[in-house]
Amino acid sequence: MSDGAGDMMAKINGGVRLESAEEMTPEYRDNLVHLLTMQADSELAGGYGYVPWITKAPTVEEKHVVAQIVKDELRHAAVMYGLLGDLGFDVDTHVRKHDETLTMRIEATADIGTARITSDKRVNIFYYPIDTWADFVFFNFCMDRGAGHQLEDVRECSYGPWVRAIDGIFKEEKFHIRHGEYWVKRLSEDPRTHDEAQATFGKWFIRTMNIFGRPGSPKNQVYRRLRLKLRDNDEVRQAFASEVKDLCEKFGLTVPVWTPKWAELPEEAHIPG
Repeated sequence: MSDGAGDMMAKINGGVRLESAEEMTPEYRDNLVHLLTMQADSELAGGYGYVPWITKAPTVEEKHVVAQIVKDELRHAAVMYGLLGDLGFDVDTHVRKHDETLTMRIEATADIGTARITSDKRVNIFYYPIDTWADFVFFNFCMDRGAGHQLEDVRECSYGPWVRAIDGIFKEEKFHIRHGEYWVKRLSEDPRTHDEAQATFGKWFIRTMNIFGRPGSPKNQVYRRLRLKLRDNDEVRQAFASEVKDLCEKFGLTVPVWTPKWAELPEEAHIPG
């Protein structure tokens, strides 16, 4: 290990967060940029996907809520791209290259498993369209909750600017999760909408379970060594699944069986927000 790498790891292992690119090894910077880009692209793609629901939401109050969620997601994207810019990443070129692609959605009935099918780094789940109000709220309930569990690690990671940025993002994600939870309870407990709620939940739960990555992956081990992540992929997945199970027991929903195809899962967890 070079002196620079040794000094950096001594800081990290001593609980001192890095604050600038000058303190990083190329390995650390490359992994950090990769994770930040995944989050930034996912925030932007997520905001784009929500926009149509400003006009389609069922009430004026809900239109306002959706508009606020869109604003939050775009703010999160701006914050994350700002962090990338501070590391010397060419944000403007990246966004110009991928901006139109980030609006692309596949057919609702398609099943692309865990594949990433475009050149941007958004989380796989953002390829799927949000076609109904139930889709919108179950996306909040499942995907935003899954993102929250993954971002828990970021709150204790080794890069100071990311930790500070996540604090505000995390609070806003909690609002999105509560919104989803309110509507999931409402749709699930109403006999007129229960069946749709159950079917929609099954779809988004399975998709969310696929985002966490393979257990014990080499990539995850690198992230943990650098303290860019703190837990194994499957540990985060199980925390998410346990929380959802407890909520669904209250709401009268059945949690579908998720049958993992380990070889097809991505090596790393994807960080949305």
